[in-house]
Amino acid sequence: MKRIFDFIVSLFALILLSPLIVLIAIAIKLTSGGPVLYWSERVGKYNKIFRMPKFRTMTLDTPLVPTRYLKNPKKYLTIVGSFLRKTSLDELPQLYSILKGDMTFVGPRPVLTNEKELLTLRNKEGINQFWPGMTGWAQVNGRDSVLIEEKVALEKEYMKKQSFFFDLYIFLKTIPKVLFKEDITH
Repeated sequence: MKRIFDFIVSLFALILLSPLIVLIAIAIKLTSGGPVLYWSERVGKYNKIFRMPKFRTMTLDTPLVPTRYLKNPKKYLTIVGSFLRKTSLDELPQLYSILKGDMTFVGPRPVLTNEKELLTLRNKEGINQFWPGMTGWAQVNGRDSVLIEEKVALEKEYMKKQSFFFDLYIFLKTIPKVLFKEDITH
């Protein structure tokens, strides 16, 4: 049921948002050169590696580490990068990953392959048995401000409560978080 919902809604969203997606792509291309999309290797369900697209918000010389590990992440943002991140518009290409079946709308956020500490804790708690989501319980409860241990605790809580209605609650709670740019540090 969840997969059918994800497929239909992501397809509809991609079609509906295609003019916005094209405008963002043009803005990135005109202001920073280089590729429009940034494809990063992420860890998915059962630790399967997949390539997840995002609109490129960082310069081409940015080190390949999680943003929270950069000493001065703002130094690497492109002209439109800060706006795209604060509005979460950089996440729109993930609709493709949902359509393809690598992700879902709600679940634990997909982790970079080099986030070993988080991966170890997730594996220990069985969180790796869930499809990664575009949003999740940890995101609506702190996003960038949540420490790794807190994130895993929230993901464990999600595992216990996961249902269609809890996913819908998280999805709806995501909207004001994005609109009011809550808990975004870069």
